[in-house]
Amino acid sequence: MKALNLADAYIIEMPVYGDNRGFFTESYNRKSFEELGLSFDFVQDNHSRSCQAGVLRGLHFQKGDYAQTKLLRVTKGAIYDVIVDLRASSKTFGQWQGVILSESNHRQLLVPKGFAHGFVTLVDDVDVQYKVDAFYHPEADSGIAFDSQELGIDWPVDMDRVILSEKDKQHEPFDPKKHYFD
Repeated sequence: MKALNLADAYIIEMPVYGDNRGFFTESYNRKSFEELGLSFDFVQDNHSRSCQAGVLRGLHFQKGDYAQTKLLRVTKGAIYDVIVDLRASSKTFGQWQGVILSESNHRQLLVPKGFAHGFVTLVDDVDVQYKVDAFYHPEADSGIAFDSQELGIDWPVDMDRVILSEKDKQHEPFDPKKHYFD
């Protein structure tokens, strides 16, 4: 487990055992996570597929009591994943960090409650799988603009060519005066 620069966010690297047939890894083992001091009650697994390089999803979060911790990994392809700390009481409020997750590096990203999350695909045909510890609630669904000037996120793609959903195009920019989370 490697702590990121943002409080309470981690890269998880589970052992990978490879041979001439391929590889085996435990992508999640509750006991192993608890031994690392990470205890979550994951209630839902999600799978997203993006067919083209340059698909940008985010930056998403759920508000209030429906906030989610996420544990995500890439099972096909590669992404540049970005998290933003939206917790007003955090030393790292308003800061972002990006990491590359891919099928070859087997890294997992633990995104704590109170963070916005998004990613851009770096290649065609990308599958991202993630666990969450709270169910999806449409009324709590929210987000901030991926290109918020206040954040200055350095996405590693041509920003004029990103592919966005209509919903993600509507997100308001990050506002450092706004209270997103405690």
